[in-house]
Amino acid sequence: MRVEAYSAVSRIYQKGAATAVKKSGSTASYSDKLEISRSARDYQVAKEAVNNASDIREDKVALIKAKMASGNYNVSAEAVAQKMLDSAVTLSF
Repeated sequence: MRVEAYSAVSRIYQKGAATAVKKSGSTASYSDKLEISRSARDYQVAKEAVNNASDIREDKVALIKAKMASGNYNVSAEAVAQKMLDSAVTLSF
């Protein structure tokens, strides 16, 4: 082992050692700032409104219940079949 090579490497690391930083009288103060865009705020409000809304449309349910109770609720088999075909066409596997 070469001792002089070790001492040369040691001197290189000693020269690169951290030195104390002198502080000046004025210190700069930086702070992070977060700004949410208007469209992001609008999106957040809309998302909260959807999350708080009921999944059941009570007005539609009440109307159908009233029609069923009075015997005036008729469902067209053709309309049901067409809706089923339409939804099957839009499915992608």
